[in-house]
Amino acid sequence: MARLASIVVFCLQTFYTPFIRANQEVPLRFAGIGDWGGHPWFPFYSHHELDTAGELARITQVEGLDFILSLGDHFYYSGVKDVDDPRFKETTITMETCQPRLLTRIGLTDDLYYKLDFRVPHSNTSVMVLMIDTVVLCGNTYDELDPVGPEDYEAANKQLVWIEEHLQNAKADFVIVAGHYPVWSIGHHGPTKCLVSKLRPLLKKYSVSLYLSGHDHSLQFLREDDGSSYVISGTGVEEDVSTSHKNSFPLSWQLFSSATNQTKGSFVYFQVNTNEMLISYIQPDGKCVYQTSVPKRKVQL
Repeated sequence: MARLASIVVFCLQTFYTPFIRANQEVPLRFAGIGDWGGHPWFPFYSHHELDTAGELARITQVEGLDFILSLGDHFYYSGVKDVDDPRFKETTITMETCQPRLLTRIGLTDDLYYKLDFRVPHSNTSVMVLMIDTVVLCGNTYDELDPVGPEDYEAANKQLVWIEEHLQNAKADFVIVAGHYPVWSIGHHGPTKCLVSKLRPLLKKYSVSLYLSGHDHSLQFLREDDGSSYVISGTGVEEDVSTSHKNSFPLSWQLFSSATNQTKGSFVYFQVNTNEMLISYIQPDGKCVYQTSVPKRKVQL
């Protein structure tokens, strides 16, 4: 039986296709969304989640969406046992009802962490995504704000070696590492000390384009002085306006937060072309409230 990974990929069919000449460049388009686990009681979703699903459907039909990176906390509060779990079925049906004809396949895998490779259509521009398991790497939070440490240090170290090997060998024009816990966050949970010490040096050493996460229920964009970029997209089911950790790291890195900017949060929308990755922060009403970009990596051959 395939295990539901802590991060899954939704593969979507794009129903709106504008007229495109042969070999005309179009961007690779995807969304990042975490913490959409709904409620453990009928109808299993919040009003905010319903609005978010509707906006995902709209942007798929109008702008186009190739896939969704789902960033953990998929089923509140105790998860699911397997693909036959009633909660899994109910939530899937609910999401399909919220997004008519949108959801076509949920990616299942036995692996807790894995690599995904994409290309910008009609180009040689490549995108590599490392989906990592931050619970294996750092442990669970339980009632604590910060993870208490890995339950299996051997498994944690094995994953860390896997991450470095793939980053060291990465030749892609854009590299994304995606996990549930954030490296930096001004929200309720704040920075993840384990990731700051273990993962952050690798992100910098190997020129990772950005680190994508959820966990705190807000939208955030953070960029260090050297250009290292961090995206938080954790408003799938609800929003949290906490900024309790805003003094945990330099204010100059905190370029956008739905809490401090007093905007609503739905998901983050990415468009990758041959020169840059455009990052748009979307509200449930479809308004883009913040936009930035990261450049193509300088790949060492």
